[in-house]
Amino acid sequence: MNKTESPVRIRILIADDHAVLRLGLKTLLGAEPDMDVIGEAEDGRVAIDKAQALKPDVVVMDIAMPNLNGLEATREIKTRGLECQIVILTVHAQERYLFPVLQAGASGYVLKNAADTELVQAIRTIARGQVFLYPTAAKLLLEDYMKRIHAGEERERYDGLTDRERAVVRLVAEGYTSQEIAEKLVISAKTVETYRARVMEKLNLQHRSELVKYALRVGLITPFDET
Repeated sequence: MNKTESPVRIRILIADDHAVLRLGLKTLLGAEPDMDVIGEAEDGRVAIDKAQALKPDVVVMDIAMPNLNGLEATREIKTRGLECQIVILTVHAQERYLFPVLQAGASGYVLKNAADTELVQAIRTIARGQVFLYPTAAKLLLEDYMKRIHAGEERERYDGLTDRERAVVRLVAEGYTSQEIAEKLVISAKTVETYRARVMEKLNLQHRSELVKYALRVGLITPFDET
């Protein structure tokens, strides 16, 4: 680019059901030298239609809107193969809101109370094909990743057990006594205790309560199975 050429401008669609907030965002973004607000939408369905018609580079999408919420609208825009990037604007900082947004196809997640300082940066970041998350969201993702790694290690240890050892794990976790397990597996109670001790050693566990938590983590039982 030579010095006489203008910078490439980012074309933005704002989707929010509050007119006052749309006006505020339009004013905020319109003041940036590399941004143009080319359209507005008051609900998710209108956002989809305008994204299709206007072909913006970035959609700033409120997550809570009537008719069709921002999450559903994001999913539909991605399903239609539209090339725009989407940044979700929300008041929710909890993990249970973050992951569905990313799974739906959004590339950015900005809290409304930080929009005045983070939204411009988020738009520029996702317009370059990158991902923008507010700082604590990145921490949530890292914690989730570590949980998955840990669960994977536990699953590997479980896969190393024999079929009979796995059966003992499940029955012990479900609250059956050694005698009851012996009757179910048609073995002696002493043999059950041997299996149990071997399993606890292989899984590096000390108490039945730890075994119950382990069985929950690897999906052997559900919280409703626990006695």
